[in-house]
Amino acid sequence: PQRGGLRLVRSIDEWRQLQRSGELAAARVGLVPTMGALHAGHLRLVEMAREASDVVVASVFVNPKQFNKADDLARYPRTLEEDAAKLAAAGVDLLFAPSAGEMYPEEEGSPQPFVDVSGFDLLPEARHRPGHFRGVATVVTKLLNILQPSTVYFGQKDGLQCASPRRAARLAGRARATLATRPRPRAPRRCVLARRLVAGLNFDTEVVVGDTVREPDGLAMSSRNVHLSQEEREAAPLVYTALLKLTEAHKAGERSPAALRACAAAVIASEPRMALEYVSLAAADDGRELEKLGGAGAVMASIAVQLGETRLIDNVLLP
Repeated sequence: PQRGGLRLVRSIDEWRQLQRSGELAAARVGLVPTMGALHAGHLRLVEMAREASDVVVASVFVNPKQFNKADDLARYPRTLEEDAAKLAAAGVDLLFAPSAGEMYPEEEGSPQPFVDVSGFDLLPEARHRPGHFRGVATVVTKLLNILQPSTVYFGQKDGLQCASPRRAARLAGRARATLATRPRPRAPRRCVLARRLVAGLNFDTEVVVGDTVREPDGLAMSSRNVHLSQEEREAAPLVYTALLKLTEAHKAGERSPAALRACAAAVIASEPRMALEYVSLAAADDGRELEKLGGAGAVMASIAVQLGETRLIDNVLLP
């Protein structure tokens, strides 16, 4: 099936027939992998791919293997028709949208393969989401193997899987008073897990990381933001405010990880509807949690917060 200039591919066999036909021969293929419910951040990655590729492919697949809670998987928004329309309007050529059964054809009682990147299960995010990184590593490996892109594009918001926008945006509402006078930190642009997979498993694919795209009040765009109530949405920019407070303390000379984490935690504690899961200070090149700062490598500050039924994550690179 096709929607305008967009061709929809639902199976691996159909994709491989397309490859065998020669339609993609010698083409530079850019892939934007997503779980759907697309927003401006996804479309910015599509724009980047469009500028550098002969053929742009997007994937929409809600990967069950990276969810550690069944209710979270059930609540994740699924909007394939709307996503297809957005992708067609953005100039995407091919949309790969397989079912879970297509990606994970399980036979009862048979062992199932997966991809595990050593060390990631020790990270703060993994402690709160057991099996998450294994699920992400497995699906990214599958997509790269099936689609064989020249380049794959990730957003920086999920910094360890794969910030701030390229240009400062005006801040609004409650966040304006606390954020407007502060420079926004540089985006990490690291995407640790994807780079490790490509290098370690010898994929002939370049990883490109796009900046986090934010709402005018600083909230990182996320497909999960649709679940926020009006009151929760008003409080949500505090997640980014917490990172900016940490960044400000670091810029002023604070090098104690405990003190920097406390700066961010105090901001979250000011909002009773928020529950802090963690504040992480990690090496930006490999995701290792740091016990002390002051070395030569870049440091990624990450945060995860539960707000009502919605989990919010964000990250910045310390200057």
